[in-house]
Amino acid sequence: MSKRKSQSPVTGVNRIILGDCIEELRALPKGCADLVFADPPYNLQLEGELMRPNNTRVDGVDNDWDKFTDFSTYDAFSRDWLNACRELLKPNGALWVIGSYHNIFRVGTQLQDLGYWILNDIIWRKTNPMPNFRGKRFTNAHETLIWAARSEKSRCTFNYEAMKALNEDIQMRSDWLFPICSGPERLKNSQGKKAHPTQKPESLLQRILLASTNPGDVVVDPFFGTGTTGAAAARLGRHWIGIEREKSYARVAQKRIDAIEPLDEQSLSITQSKRAAPRVPFGTLIELGIIKPGATLYDHRAKHEAHVKADGSIACAGEQGSIHKIGAHVQGAQACNGWTFWHYEAGGKLKPIDALRDEARSHLGISAN
Repeated sequence: MSKRKSQSPVTGVNRIILGDCIEELRALPKGCADLVFADPPYNLQLEGELMRPNNTRVDGVDNDWDKFTDFSTYDAFSRDWLNACRELLKPNGALWVIGSYHNIFRVGTQLQDLGYWILNDIIWRKTNPMPNFRGKRFTNAHETLIWAARSEKSRCTFNYEAMKALNEDIQMRSDWLFPICSGPERLKNSQGKKAHPTQKPESLLQRILLASTNPGDVVVDPFFGTGTTGAAAARLGRHWIGIEREKSYARVAQKRIDAIEPLDEQSLSITQSKRAAPRVPFGTLIELGIIKPGATLYDHRAKHEAHVKADGSIACAGEQGSIHKIGAHVQGAQACNGWTFWHYEAGGKLKPIDALRDEARSHLGISAN
């Protein structure tokens, strides 16, 4: 089966760049990214060896890339890469960064100081966390993600309805439950050991991309590792750019992503918010003959009756105006969503006139999605 090749308006995407993350971020075109996902070093070096009760050694993070002299050195590093990422983002772009208690609060301070605008902090609660072997603290069973807009004025992508659909039609909460990366998903090197000590589950990245990007968007990951972001992006029809300084990680990532089979366009379509649907004025329903002048509208209890006028206004209780104005008038309210307040009769039942907008869009040849 041949893979669907997705085209991008941005050149140089869907590739791994070998090099220092800050230098390479600065070399990329400004404003080229819709989203940045960052899994930076946590600066969580263990002091000495950590042993399990059975006297086996815990395979912690002891790589050079996670070693910093002190907090000020780590803060300067965080400030540099966050600033470079902000330059990379489009005006309505956003950034996700993940961390633990070792670093996430320091990173959060830097991104706020640089002008990012925090939208949410998300708790990734692990179903299978590593136990606290020393028994001196609570088991560290979560990591924190910060979702931040490029600025307070940014209008970031948020596929609210898609997240609601993913959560059985209940509003998605800010605490997410996923297992840590293990089993067949955990990539191994030629010696059969973990290819990367902090590999994230692909399900976590898929939710992030479904929530805050659209097909064809460009996602940049400055700490690419073994390519979880690239794998999720390739599967979901997003373009990606990964920056990684370790050749061994980059090789594993490239092999992984090359094996990805992208979803087809039909599978990629997501549930859209009504706010994202093309606007249809109430008057259009009259012009198309979906509602006729003289028709009667009701509130859901049939307490109020309004009569439709040829110009798209309605009349009720001695007043005439828009569906919103008259809905507010009869309730004694400051505002009203007339589309959900007013109903029409069909088959002996009252239905909100909002249901007729999709019929109007069909007549006009425009899609709600």
